[in-house]
Amino acid sequence: MSFLARRFTAATPSLARSFSASARRDIAKITLVGNLAASPELRATSSGLEIIEYSVASNSGPKENRKTSWFRVAVVAEEGPRRDFLTSLPKGSTVYVEGDAVMNSYNDAEGKPRTSLSIYQKTLEVLRRPAPPSE
Repeated sequence: MSFLARRFTAATPSLARSFSASARRDIAKITLVGNLAASPELRATSSGLEIIEYSVASNSGPKENRKTSWFRVAVVAEEGPRRDFLTSLPKGSTVYVEGDAVMNSYNDAEGKPRTSLSIYQKTLEVLRRPAPPSE
């Protein structure tokens, strides 16, 4: 096949063969950089699965008009060093989180419809730990 024919075929998606061995999944990805609002907490779900939950605060805007957005993050963590590391992170640690974002709809106690954003962590990196308190 000539160079021009290959280029035409690659540029024309209807002529190119495309397929996937796995089912299509629509997933929203999110990346956060912010500070931990508190140390991550380990809790068990009703099905017995243990998850770690924590909140990340991220600031935006100029100093005099700064806005803070709060994000709740969850991750399934098997017993071991990874879980120990996550639960030992102190409040105020600056973290980089990548995860899947899912919108949930529900009715609150007053019957009003509400939505919330759930973030399921895929990657976490600690960018900075807070300075230990001086005595």
